Amino acid sequence: MDSWRKIKQSFSFCIYFVVLSHHGTKSFEQATAEGDIIIGGLFPIHESVNVTVNYDGSENQICDRFSTANLVQSLIMVQALEEINQKQELGNLTLGYLILDSCGDVTTALRKIPSFMKGNCNTSAQQSSPVLAVIGGYYSEIAIAVTRLLNLEYIPEISYGATSGLLSDKTRFPSFMRTVPQDDHQARAISEILDNNGWTWVGVLTTDGEYGRYITERLWYYTNQKGICFAFTSVLPDDLNDYSLGKSIESTVKTIIDNENVSVIVSFAKPDHMMYIFQKLLNNPQGTRRVWLASDIWSQSPEILNTKKHTLSDIGTIIGVTFKSGNTTKFERYLDDLNENPNHHKNNPFLSTLHGLTSSEELKTMIYPSAVFSIELAVKAIAQAVEDLCTDRDCKTKRLSPLELRGALRKAKFHMDGKNYSFDPHGDLNAEYDIILWNQTSESLDVHDIVAHYSILQSSLTFISQEARDAVYIYIGNVTSKCTDSCQPGYSKTSVSGQPHCCYQCEPCAENYFSNTTDSEKCNPCEKNYYSLKGSSKCLPRKIDFLKWGDVYLIVLLSFTSLGAVLTIVVGIIFLAHWNTPVVRSSVGPISIILLLSLMITFTSVILFGGPPNSYQCQARQVVFGLSFTLCVSCIMVKSFKIVLAFEFDPDTQNVLKKLYKPYLIIAVCMAGQVVIVTTWLVLSPPSTDSEITQDNMKLIFCNEKLIPAFGAMLAYIGLLALICFGVAYKGRKLPDSYNDAKFITFAMLIYFISWIMFGPVYVNVTDKYIPAVEMVVILISAYGILFCQFFTKCYIILCKKEANTEKSFRRDIRNYSRDRKGSEDELSSKGIENPTLSLSLESLPNSPFSGSITDWSSVRQPSVSSNSLSPVLNPQENILQNNLNSSKTLKRISSLPSSLIK
Repeated sequence: MDSWRKIKQSFSFCIYFVVLSHHGTKSFEQATAEGDIIIGGLFPIHESVNVTVNYDGSENQICDRFSTANLVQSLIMVQALEEINQKQELGNLTLGYLILDSCGDVTTALRKIPSFMKGNCNTSAQQSSPVLAVIGGYYSEIAIAVTRLLNLEYIPEISYGATSGLLSDKTRFPSFMRTVPQDDHQARAISEILDNNGWTWVGVLTTDGEYGRYITERLWYYTNQKGICFAFTSVLPDDLNDYSLGKSIESTVKTIIDNENVSVIVSFAKPDHMMYIFQKLLNNPQGTRRVWLASDIWSQSPEILNTKKHTLSDIGTIIGVTFKSGNTTKFERYLDDLNENPNHHKNNPFLSTLHGLTSSEELKTMIYPSAVFSIELAVKAIAQAVEDLCTDRDCKTKRLSPLELRGALRKAKFHMDGKNYSFDPHGDLNAEYDIILWNQTSESLDVHDIVAHYSILQSSLTFISQEARDAVYIYIGNVTSKCTDSCQPGYSKTSVSGQPHCCYQCEPCAENYFSNTTDSEKCNPCEKNYYSLKGSSKCLPRKIDFLKWGDVYLIVLLSFTSLGAVLTIVVGIIFLAHWNTPVVRSSVGPISIILLLSLMITFTSVILFGGPPNSYQCQARQVVFGLSFTLCVSCIMVKSFKIVLAFEFDPDTQNVLKKLYKPYLIIAVCMAGQVVIVTTWLVLSPPSTDSEITQDNMKLIFCNEKLIPAFGAMLAYIGLLALICFGVAYKGRKLPDSYNDAKFITFAMLIYFISWIMFGPVYVNVTDKYIPAVEMVVILISAYGILFCQFFTKCYIILCKKEANTEKSFRRDIRNYSRDRKGSEDELSSKGIENPTLSLSLESLPNSPFSGSITDWSSVRQPSVSSNSLSPVLNPQENILQNNLNSSKTLKRISSLPSSLIK
């Protein structure tokens, strides 16, 4: 009673209702309250206009679609103004109002705007003060038209709902301000929600007004940056009485049903649009169970769903974006006070009419917390601007002008609920957005459950709590809305010709490429020393492969290498221990020791072919092998020359060859040729480590010989020496058994040729870690061939057949060899030529008294047979020899001759 008595004392209400018969509702045209400063209000109390044309061509316009929620919003303005007056925040100044119904129509709104500009309410009680500012309109299209007209008298318009970005242009709309963010921010918030949930194929419903066109364009801009596509865009008439609305609704519903893979739909339509669409969709099972993202225009309009027939789960999930919510407690108390005393209605026709339309409890269900915040904030802004202007002047006597108030509003800093606010240079007030989740209660829909906030300054979405996050994901956690199924890790998206970029194919990543995210745009290459198979989601560390010490093949080869080295040492020991025996001396002892040393180095070089390769090892192994085996073959060649020289050539040739026969010089010259080859190789392009990827994706480390011609030249040079050695040795293959080196040299060289001929094609075709093993095998075969053929038979004689390791045995072999060649000897004797076999063979005996110059044999030779003698008896020269062996005189003379060239 007291509060309404104070209100009655402070205000004189000027209320004029025109009762129109339309679906049993009354059309609210305007309501006024006097004050020192009048604030205009423009609200869509009705949401459309029904136009009928008379016979004379005139039109009758009747506002229909009464909106209780919008009427409640006008009461928010009334309550906020009354609170300021009650608290005397402006001192002795009072605020009045003039509220008009825009009927949600631009034309209707423009027809009523002159009431603001004339400063009267068209009633018998004339207002003495003009309207200095207008709160409204709600829709962007109406706000754009109204502010153009109000700007003629510089009247500022503060909208609590018009969000079109066009209105931020102060060049075109200098008198417009708003307490809500512009739609560019809302479009960004919606795109963030879509992106966070991976919804890339969405439908869009919008209207053909300024609001719908602008926010749809901004949403496309932001979603396109995030790879989100519009599956369809349905544009509905902005005017709810448009004759084509029915067909547009039918077409939209059909589009939604046909796009079964579109699970998420963004709607910028009006509440009535959505009511019609839901009615149609609920009649078709394929039209339900979707996620709806509601813009601010209908996100808090529960009346769009008939809860008596359907539940929220029938239509799906509705997530709304709305403006920052205000505290509704004071306004709810205000609505409660309306029914405290029914007599108050008699003194207030406005409240009486409102009481006749609905009850205060029903009005509470129509409170939009965001509208409470935006409208109260607009009233606070005007009050602060008035206070700033009237601090140093008496505004009762010196009236304020709309232009002054507009300037003060732009600079005003006002506060509400403990926070400070102000308009930016564009006239916008960028508060945050609230994200709400619709919930079904037992009796109605709860459209005020805030689950998250969107910060405009930080462009980020934040849930208010983990419980709120979990509640949302119960509904949308398993929802997918994509043109095609997601590409799993290991695949990348490939665009399809003629389709939007959201429709794609999934191609597996190639080898050594990977993708570890869903719907990856591309496959990333693996880092160095990593690999992946086709269609891999990660790269694996590439194993390093080489001929490891623990490899069974290498173990076997090294075992043979060690055995060969041990046997070489054993042979050397045996030879040194029996140095002065005929077998050792006939094998050219010093050369044999060099040969054993070269074999030892050759066996050692085999070790360099195993284990992890490095540049020094790669260079050393071929050089060591090449030089050591060259030395080996050179020694054998010298030995073969010596033997053949002793048994195969005539004396004249022998004399010449003996002068040229310098064994150590020959060995040095042969080695020098190989040194030149390997030095050229090391200088121009030395072997080094290299790597390649094997078929099983391992990194094979190996020695790259690089200068292959040099490698070939090294082997060819050894082969040439071996070929010469083989040719010379082959000529002496029928020598006495005690001089069987030529025969075994021939076998050793044959083994060498066979193994290295096989090495070529095998080396070329083997491509894995066992390439070094191939060369190791060939080296071992070659080395073992020489070791066995050159030394094992001699060691056998030395150790097991000591009776054959005597001078007597050697002489017997020579006599037998001479007997076999007696025919040739007789022929030579008939020509006056001495027996070279006998002379050089005896000369080769260690410590032999016959060791001397070949020409010295002429003094002890007694020709006794004719050239035609073919007698099977003992060769006469053998008799002479046998007699001479017993002749001390001859022994003394022979021993004084020059020593042999070779011992």
